[in-house]
Amino acid sequence: MAQGGRLTTHVLDLVRGCPACGLGIELYRIEGAERVHLASLFTNADGRLDQPLLEEEAFLAGTYELVFRAGDYLRAEHIQVGKPLFLEEIPVRFAVTDASRHYHVPLLLSAYGYSTYRGS
Repeated sequence: MAQGGRLTTHVLDLVRGCPACGLGIELYRIEGAERVHLASLFTNADGRLDQPLLEEEAFLAGTYELVFRAGDYLRAEHIQVGKPLFLEEIPVRFAVTDASRHYHVPLLLSAYGYSTYRGS
């Protein structure tokens, strides 16, 4: 486990009651008016990523945004089809004030709503 801080996430599919496997996630760092792309990843069978999004010296205080590609996942799992979907992308913008700590930003997903929080 990393000695410094780290950023992690996971996604739970509340429609099916299981982890959301194969959901695309984009990570951005917000620098003024710009969004700087840092990573593009997909969740594993446990709805998590195989490694932290950021950790140790790469994890800095500042503002970040996770974009969860809900539409692709919902269509692939036949939870919701057609266009437009109610939830296509879910952006979650948050601040990191102490980069020596663990920031966990999970997503609880359904076809017509979602919830997020700072987890542990």
